[in-house]
Amino acid sequence: MSETFTKGMARNIYFGGSVFFILIFLALAYHTEQTLPKRTNEAAMSESVVRGKLVWEQNNCIGCHTLLGEGAYFAPELGNVYERRGGEQSFKPFLHAWMKAQPTGAAGRRQMPQFNLTEQEVDDMAEFLKWTSKIDNFNWPPNKEG
Repeated sequence: MSETFTKGMARNIYFGGSVFFILIFLALAYHTEQTLPKRTNEAAMSESVVRGKLVWEQNNCIGCHTLLGEGAYFAPELGNVYERRGGEQSFKPFLHAWMKAQPTGAAGRRQMPQFNLTEQEVDDMAEFLKWTSKIDNFNWPPNKEG
């Protein structure tokens, strides 16, 4: 090898490295596009799930809660609340009762506000949280209570 580092050598390293990392990026992008649809639970998305997400967004639930690790860490993680609070048998009645009971008035705690959601909105929110719980998220959150 030459004892001097020439402009040609630098150019070859630059272009060779650029091509290498562009190929790596394209391979990773292709891999993501192939695996993501299998993990998102898109087939189970319904109109009520979409309406529930709209309720979630309009009431800024993510301003206090996290969902699949994203959001504020003030209130509990809701990515697995469907399983934590009864699943298919009792989640909807639980959510209806919980939303009607707000604020609970517990001393020493900040309270969840009363959003005055309709029965349909609470049902849609329940469907959204049910759909969210079925996403393959590599076992997030790490503990049952979020």
